[in-house]
Amino acid sequence: MNNGSKLHPLSRFVVLDLTRARAGPTAARQLADWGANVIKIEQRPTGIEGDTTGGSRHDADFQNLHRNKRSIALDLKQKDGLSVFLKMASHADVIIENYRPEVKNRLCIDYNSIQSLNDRIVYASISGFGQDGPYKNRPGFDQIAQGMGGLMSITGLPEQGPLRVGVPISDLAAGLLCANGILIALLEREVSGKGQWLHTSLLEAQIFMLDFQAARYLIDGEIPKQAGNDHPTRIPMGVYKTRDGYITIGASGETIWKRLCKAVGAVGLPENSLYRDAQSRSLNRKTLNAELNQHLSSHDSEYWINKLNEEGVPCGPIYNIDEMFADPQVKHLDIARKVESTELGSIKLVGSPVTLTRTPSSITASAPDCGQHSREILAEFGYSQTDIDALRSRDII
Repeated sequence: MNNGSKLHPLSRFVVLDLTRARAGPTAARQLADWGANVIKIEQRPTGIEGDTTGGSRHDADFQNLHRNKRSIALDLKQKDGLSVFLKMASHADVIIENYRPEVKNRLCIDYNSIQSLNDRIVYASISGFGQDGPYKNRPGFDQIAQGMGGLMSITGLPEQGPLRVGVPISDLAAGLLCANGILIALLEREVSGKGQWLHTSLLEAQIFMLDFQAARYLIDGEIPKQAGNDHPTRIPMGVYKTRDGYITIGASGETIWKRLCKAVGAVGLPENSLYRDAQSRSLNRKTLNAELNQHLSSHDSEYWINKLNEEGVPCGPIYNIDEMFADPQVKHLDIARKVESTELGSIKLVGSPVTLTRTPSSITASAPDCGQHSREILAEFGYSQTDIDALRSRDII
């Protein structure tokens, strides 16, 4: 029952993916990219085009979320369908789910039910707000977590109201943290011989992602505010206007700050009492940024990026997505990976940002059609073709 290359570090693990939407599929995708045998368990097709991700199975979003997985269509609400799943679960290493607590308990696919069949199972749950507590049954979505998790209050320009981040960061963080927890549990199982239940939520993941902004409140009692393109605590670090556009500059340390002033021809700024130290520069950021913009307006962005990098001042362009993928360093990193799709032909997807020299990740298959691999998966779990035909005739698979 192994669909992954033996060269891949996770190829020995069987993962049952019961998730929908984005956070759960992100966790399963992380394991699939490193060779895990990820089996996506789906409801049987209804004949209605679209998916719980919000679009066609053949759109960019679905392809990105579900590559490297196989699909079985299985009706868990039927007794025999549930029996099939439980047989699979008894042989699996990992289950990932994002059902509400009462739903998985009603279906008898909760951790306690599965653990009684397979005490080596690593059972991973993702929810909006947690597995218990006053909000445990609330539906959760990324933007709700961004708001409740404090992120929207510190994103955007001052006095212009809360602003969501341009990617589903709560979903993505929860998925990545869940995958990390799964790997930890699998490592611990090598010592104890037993699996365990792990869970995270969009809300917890979003609060974790606040990082130093949350620490500013917990340790110092300071409530962070919106700072726009400026770094909240380090100046100068932000977006600056050139003759033909904008660039980012990060020059907060004393040494780099002086390099910046020298590079842009503002050698007198470090001696100005308004900017003599980090605290002064923070208090007077508006006037400092205005002076820097005046110097930077003398040349185009490309000139300043080359000049500042030569002087050891961190800086960079502000790209549109197409410009980003065209950048020579991005091309060199080979993060846009080709894969063949039956429906779409040759497409590119975003690969893993982590490189292992001996056992790299890979994208070997496009996202599957619903139930595309039902027969071969069931055969791997010991079902005969006669058994499979019988399940199909009763609309269980």
